[in-house]
Amino acid sequence: MFKIFGGKKREPERDVLEIEPDGPVDCLCDFTFNFHWQHKGEKLDPSWLIPGTEITFGKVVDHLKNGGDVYIKADAGHRLSSSMGVDLQYFGGTGNDIPVGDVYVEGDVDSRMGISMTRGSIYIKGEIKEPIGNLVEVKSSKKNYRQFRSITDIATNGLQGDKLLGADLEGNKFTIQDGTVKDTVGARLDKDVNILLEGHVDLSTGILMRQGVVRVNGNAGKNTGALLNGGTVVINGDTDDFTAIDMIKGQVLVNGDAGKFLAANKKTGFVLAKKGSPIPPAVKKELSTPDANLLLSHAMKPQGFWKFE
Repeated sequence: MFKIFGGKKREPERDVLEIEPDGPVDCLCDFTFNFHWQHKGEKLDPSWLIPGTEITFGKVVDHLKNGGDVYIKADAGHRLSSSMGVDLQYFGGTGNDIPVGDVYVEGDVDSRMGISMTRGSIYIKGEIKEPIGNLVEVKSSKKNYRQFRSITDIATNGLQGDKLLGADLEGNKFTIQDGTVKDTVGARLDKDVNILLEGHVDLSTGILMRQGVVRVNGNAGKNTGALLNGGTVVINGDTDDFTAIDMIKGQVLVNGDAGKFLAANKKTGFVLAKKGSPIPPAVKKELSTPDANLLLSHAMKPQGFWKFE
């Protein structure tokens, strides 16, 4: 069904699913279902009922996948909308992005909202606890809500009429300087674009990237470059432990200390850093001329750097 306003045809009305959980509940609209992470000593399963409702965690995700919107009539817990917009291979999907509906929260949201999110919007009425996920704010299309979209979505598909707040997109350069601490910046990026974030970040910068560059002018948290599958992650500062864990291919450049447990279970690719403690079989090597040139191309002086591969 279409609505007509002032003689103009608007977008079709979406199906709306309202839930009023005994909140705040963690992992609402979570496309990963946390990969069955431990949740209060148990494993979260898609068939579980959301506390206080007769609706399962899985039904909410299916509703979003079918293009419907979800309204949460309460506060939301941690990891709201994790990996929203991804047809996850873990659950038999293609691993590609898919169109989804939007999520609305009438209350507050706890930390790590939108980690690894690639499609859709999240609208929030209340307060948001940092770190947030792979998100930037845009001028809201809904009164009384703040609107957030995926960094990866905007870098890949453009603004689509939205106006960025605290960020700027010019050609293939996406600059973010909104002052918020984020996780999973550039998650699953598969386009030759440059994302530049001014400030510090937290977990898993560039996770599952396939191409492009994510540069952070600040420090980064644990798991930087985790599962990197191409492209380049540049940290103009230190990283915490487990940098390049499970890296498939690509390169991570750290203009400082890359931490302990470096390159754990890495397949191919390499890390260039001034300091770090690698996990065998990864080893510390002298820089080659191509390594030095790569650093120079990212405005880093090669002196003091080592290669870990």
